Amino acid sequence: MNSPASETASVIADNSIAIDARKVRDALQPKGREREAGNDERLLFRSSKRVQKLTGFSIRSIGSYVPSRVVTNEELEIRHGFEPGWIERRTGIKQRRFAADNESTSDLAVEAARRAIAAAQVSPADIDLLIVGTFSPDFTCPSTACLIQNKLKLDCPAMDLQAACSGFMYALATGAQFVATGNSQLALIIGADVNSRIVQPDDQQVAPLFGDGAGAVLLEAAGDSQGFVRYQLGADGAGGGMLDRPAGGVTLPLTPELVAAGRHYLKMDGRNVFKWAIEAVTQSIKMVLDDAGVGADDVNLFV
Repeated sequence: MNSPASETASVIADNSIAIDARKVRDALQPKGREREAGNDERLLFRSSKRVQKLTGFSIRSIGSYVPSRVVTNEELEIRHGFEPGWIERRTGIKQRRFAADNESTSDLAVEAARRAIAAAQVSPADIDLLIVGTFSPDFTCPSTACLIQNKLKLDCPAMDLQAACSGFMYALATGAQFVATGNSQLALIIGADVNSRIVQPDDQQVAPLFGDGAGAVLLEAAGDSQGFVRYQLGADGAGGGMLDRPAGGVTLPLTPELVAAGRHYLKMDGRNVFKWAIEAVTQSIKMVLDDAGVGADDVNLFV
């Protein structure tokens, strides 16, 4: 699920589309009268200038890692008092993985990165850029990217990028810019989170939705036929309050009282987040497809 503050869509060179949405093709079909300008519901991404093209890079390899502990829907349905099958019917989620007590976000990321490096048959010394998308970092400081850099013994710039559930796409687009312009020859892009540590276990709206895991890709230079056919990055900070962690920043520093009240956990207005995500993400996908000159039926894979 995307954060209300950011969302992304992209069509890559093999006509696959990367986006977090269910039943996308149905959602893209017009239903009823089109919205009129000036109504109460604001439409995001009005300007087609937000849709961009970026070529000159390709994915050399991928790697992924999920913890061994499986948390089933049945376990959560019993805990929260849901009827059997409710979680899958409402979300499509069948299960999720939770990190072990001794596993951190950087640990998951390192495992995914090692698998990507092995698949590419390259040396860590060849990597000249590391970008990590996460909103559950090991620490506020140092960055998770620097921890990963040290664990992998890399010699390269390293930075975190925080864009909630859109973080990997933002990190991918950022790394692709470096590679496509010749400023990186081999970029390691990672998306990793241990959400089970930032979600209140008893929160019925949030707990069933999130799990832990990591994915990594290595990007390298390529010809003009490779890359993003079209992509879009967008943000709407007005929706930030629908999905946030109230305490822990400089505005509301942690205190024993705030921790006892659970204010350091992720909070979500589930109904409005779902409504926002369906509308905003569908608009984003449609703009990307329209600008690329393809229809939903032309796409081979929705993720």
